[in-house]
Amino acid sequence: MNKMLLYLILLLIHHTALGQEASKVPLPSPAQLAWQDAELVAVFHYDLHVFDGKIYNQSQNRINPIADHNIFKPEALDTDQWIRAVKDMGAKIAILTATHETGFALYQSDVNPYSLKAVNWKGGKGDIVRDFVSSCRKYGIKPGIYIGIRWNAFYGIHDFKVQGEGEFSKNRQEHYNRICEGMVEELCSRYGDLAIVWFDGGAHGPEQGGPDVLSIFEKYQPNGLFYHNLQRADIRWGGSETGTVPYPCWGTYNAPSWFARRGDDIGFKPLKYGFPDGQYYMPAMSDAPLRGYDGGHEWFWEPDDEKHIYPLENLMEMYYKSVGRNSTLILGLTPDPRGLLPEADVKRLQEWGEEIDRRFSQPIARTSGKGKQLILSLEQPQSINHLIIEEDIAQGERVRKFVVEGKDDDKWLTLYEGSSIGHKHIARFATQKVSEVKLSVEEAVMEPVIQNLAVTYIE
Repeated sequence: MNKMLLYLILLLIHHTALGQEASKVPLPSPAQLAWQDAELVAVFHYDLHVFDGKIYNQSQNRINPIADHNIFKPEALDTDQWIRAVKDMGAKIAILTATHETGFALYQSDVNPYSLKAVNWKGGKGDIVRDFVSSCRKYGIKPGIYIGIRWNAFYGIHDFKVQGEGEFSKNRQEHYNRICEGMVEELCSRYGDLAIVWFDGGAHGPEQGGPDVLSIFEKYQPNGLFYHNLQRADIRWGGSETGTVPYPCWGTYNAPSWFARRGDDIGFKPLKYGFPDGQYYMPAMSDAPLRGYDGGHEWFWEPDDEKHIYPLENLMEMYYKSVGRNSTLILGLTPDPRGLLPEADVKRLQEWGEEIDRRFSQPIARTSGKGKQLILSLEQPQSINHLIIEEDIAQGERVRKFVVEGKDDDKWLTLYEGSSIGHKHIARFATQKVSEVKLSVEEAVMEPVIQNLAVTYIE
């Protein structure tokens, strides 16, 4: 190697190490930054039981194999239509369930015979993962893949394990582990860069008798998010499937994987709130199905179920309590037996994207800056009732406590007080006419770096 090139590489490594050492807060990876910048993510659930005409029953689908896999025949499949809908919603990342609890794989697997190779649809040549990723790239959406290996009704896997004892279960477990590793290698190596590889329910590793999926992910997807096992979780679950997190919701945690402590008697509070002084950058995600309204909670398409689509006002409330609380919101979407996202769902996603844009795309005024005080001057006194604050999280979450005041004539009135800012914090307050807005950081770990301070009025 050229000596000058070697010197420059060593110098870069040295300065990178110094930068990390100088920071008193954990810093996000580029993949974590992209994840939080996305703000809205869609996850598409699709599997064999979409075609059986029955209400989805998770407990039964985990243990009962589908009698006839040839019920799978989405004759009008159009992944472009799926992705256009999430683009209208404002999502930047979309995830597909390549496998779920039936064990059926939505691609051309060479290691799992229970895949699209086994069905009559498209002569056994279909590959929905390929179509999905291609549609994502066509419309500028980052693709991700969800891999479900914790349950597999076809192979009789429950909570990662083959049921039974002795040599039979040992041999079958080894066989299943090799299949899982093979599928992860196929999915991580065939479809280009992925924003995230999501192991639903986690992924047991060799130390627990499971497959070694982490090393395969790290080999083929070094720039993606890994979610998750006992060793590593690049994001954390927000503690519920309501699409919301409480406030404050810190982007840092006190362990490299929240999954490692899931059996502790500590409840979901740490997941929901995080730890302001946590040593690991691990932002919370908020997930909910679009069809989760009024007693519904449908991750998969079900017949006659449009009544459970969230109304627009509920989706907006979800947005405030997820994206507006430093969390990325994942919305579950349900293609139907035709292979299309139902029209009612498409319409609601478009309405939602338009409403988010209406409320937040054109603030009355905005500014940015460093330091413990930041003043935003309006061109003239105006009524405001919303505040949007964003830290430059590439430099870590630094703010611990802040107050925002508005100037009415010559008086400063308190508009809002808070703690966590992180990627984005949206605050609502009683309408006040002001000429200036002042952000005062009362507690911080390092010098605050405010990427955006904006105000607006929303009717």
